Amino acid sequence: MAHRFTLLETAEARAVLLIVVTVGAVSSAHGATPLEHRPHGAPPARHTTRNAARPASAAVTPSRPVRAEEISIRTSRRVLNGGGGMMRIEHAPRSVQTVDREYIAMRNPSSTALDLIQNLPSVSISTPDPYGMQGGQIQTRGLTDLDMALLLDGAPAAAAKYITENIDTENLESVSLTPGSSETALPVMSAAAGTMNEQSHTPARHFGGLVDFSYGTNNLSREFMRVDTGEIGHTGVRGFFSFSNTHARSWMGAGINERRHIDFGLNKTWDNGSYARTFVSWNWEDFTIDNYPTAQEFYLYKHTGQGYGRSADSGNINYWKNNTDYWNQVFLSAPVHIVLPHRFTFDIQAYYNLGRGWDASPGGVETQPDGASRNVTSYFLQGATERRGAVAKLGYDLDRHNHVALGYWYENNYTAQSYPTSYTMANGAAPSPNAAAYRIDAGDQQNAGYEIHSLFVEDRARYLQDRLEIEAGFKFVMANTWNKDLYGRMSNNRTEPLPQLSVGYTIDSHSQIYMNAEGDYRQPSAVDLGWLYTSMPIPKNQYSIKEEIGYRYHDRYVIFDASFFNYNVTNRIVNQYLGMNQFRPFSIGNQHMRGFDVMLSGRSYHGISPYASVEYLHAVQDSDVLDPYSGALLPSRGTQAIMAPRVLANFGVTYKYAGFFSNASLHYTGPQSVSVAGDQRIPGFVTNTISLGYRFHPVGIAQSPTFKLNFANVTGSIVRTGAMGAIYSARDPSTVYSGSLAPYTGYGNSFMTNARFSMTGTVSTQF
Repeated sequence: MAHRFTLLETAEARAVLLIVVTVGAVSSAHGATPLEHRPHGAPPARHTTRNAARPASAAVTPSRPVRAEEISIRTSRRVLNGGGGMMRIEHAPRSVQTVDREYIAMRNPSSTALDLIQNLPSVSISTPDPYGMQGGQIQTRGLTDLDMALLLDGAPAAAAKYITENIDTENLESVSLTPGSSETALPVMSAAAGTMNEQSHTPARHFGGLVDFSYGTNNLSREFMRVDTGEIGHTGVRGFFSFSNTHARSWMGAGINERRHIDFGLNKTWDNGSYARTFVSWNWEDFTIDNYPTAQEFYLYKHTGQGYGRSADSGNINYWKNNTDYWNQVFLSAPVHIVLPHRFTFDIQAYYNLGRGWDASPGGVETQPDGASRNVTSYFLQGATERRGAVAKLGYDLDRHNHVALGYWYENNYTAQSYPTSYTMANGAAPSPNAAAYRIDAGDQQNAGYEIHSLFVEDRARYLQDRLEIEAGFKFVMANTWNKDLYGRMSNNRTEPLPQLSVGYTIDSHSQIYMNAEGDYRQPSAVDLGWLYTSMPIPKNQYSIKEEIGYRYHDRYVIFDASFFNYNVTNRIVNQYLGMNQFRPFSIGNQHMRGFDVMLSGRSYHGISPYASVEYLHAVQDSDVLDPYSGALLPSRGTQAIMAPRVLANFGVTYKYAGFFSNASLHYTGPQSVSVAGDQRIPGFVTNTISLGYRFHPVGIAQSPTFKLNFANVTGSIVRTGAMGAIYSARDPSTVYSGSLAPYTGYGNSFMTNARFSMTGTVSTQF
């Protein structure tokens, strides 16, 4: 255990560690899990929890082991990551890629989880604006965020396009990506591309809080304040409440984006290892729906500077106030873990999402009875988008090696939407679709949804002094899906078997190998189904078989992780962009993807912490696809899979000295196909960010006065960072089309463009 001394930075910490090592040896003799082999933030091993629940007469002597564990956790938190928080030591028997609070605190406070994970090896991120107001998209291992489970505290949260609804960045402790994998007990429907989990703030033990103010380019202004209650009385209950307000101008063309957000959390823990958490967020936003350019519009902007954004002219059909999104969203997650007598545990996690709002867009001109012409606004109105569900799990320790659990997952997802029209107001802006004075008609009514019942069983086993960890599980999903409109109703009942096996072996205190294999599926979301008329069949479920093998290493200098993966996907579902933030799913047959990820980061050395990662991906379309518009069979078999760049690379470095801190990052995405036929592509591109800041000494109530500057797209590059969706071919007549830019007359995909150079200054302090 002598190597542990090298992790310490002060003489006091060395003294503490000597106590930990001495007592830890005694604890190990009783079968306690060594701290190095415990996941970051995980509770003690199960048998330790049970011992804690024994009567005092049965417990081993009070407290030297317990005190030692608490001290060792505190001292080790500073050395569990590398690259300034861009990489963390992981122990799970599957690939896990995490950014933690150290890195998050250096980034722009208006960042979303997408901005924070953009330098992980498995992902290429596209965002339409520099301040996270409109979310974005993820490409990962030949799949997209539509194939991922996006979670907040383990519960399904908003899609990547609307990820800003979930939580404020200041309340994020970590963001973890498990590419291509999901745990059996998670309430996930689409996890072929893995899971991304945002972990919310743990309330402080003492009263205090955080406040920050930001101002930046594009008239960004943002205010945030959080108050931590500390322990309430002697109940063990701690909570926090925060509020933020954000205002920014569209970076391309005219438009104003506004957001208000509330986060609230409560935690309660018990001495026997039981706990209960509640997290609630509310999000309101009113933003301008961007016009995403075709290739022709993009090149016109790149070569001449002629923009493709919304207009400031109220007489223009492209007027920004007639292209808006207005939305309210509520999210709730409430996980509870109960340690029961006789080696039983019980877990239940309830969750709930509710969204209401509308999108407005120009609907042409209508002639009134008096012969006058008047502009019309069309709406996509969602009267309700609800997701409610719960996971219940009963666990039992068969022996000191095996923990078996049986569980049940239920979810009901429902969306009611309509397409009304109204007269545009005299000032060119869209009225509320509920304003009777402007209403023309209520439009088509439609509702869609699904109900899931799922049973699962899992076993977690540890052998060879906890060096060998095995997780085996099986989930059986039963889903009823429906879609109803004015023309009829269609529904189906489908089942999916989802096996999983993960094995990890800790070679020594530095090295671990792991293997993971599983099956996953995806079905169209309830919102996607709303764009399928009942005359159109619901696409078959997508199914994936995935294998992964990896190796990890860490010491006092470096953290290293390499994983090799292989996917086979049948009935691949992709989404076509219809304009105005709406998408329609369709199937493109089979694909296979294989490749490797490598992450490497350095521990802080003289304040410098480097980071690098790379992915190589060989993704191939295995099927020819019928183009329903031309009737032709596209010769796509053997071509590069759509939206699957072969190379992703990232570099980063963090430097800290005294109160000064800085971080710089660089991301590269290789060329990729953006049509199934392979006849439209985009070149590779580079994005970059820089963070600079200084933490001053405490002044009065201000415990950590800090000033920082965040820069994005420092080089001002004009590049496309991803396609809005999939298309059959470059001449697909159903795609979003702009014929106003003569002589350009082609069809094709629409794209997200890297926002121009932006800078944000932030003043913050804890109190």
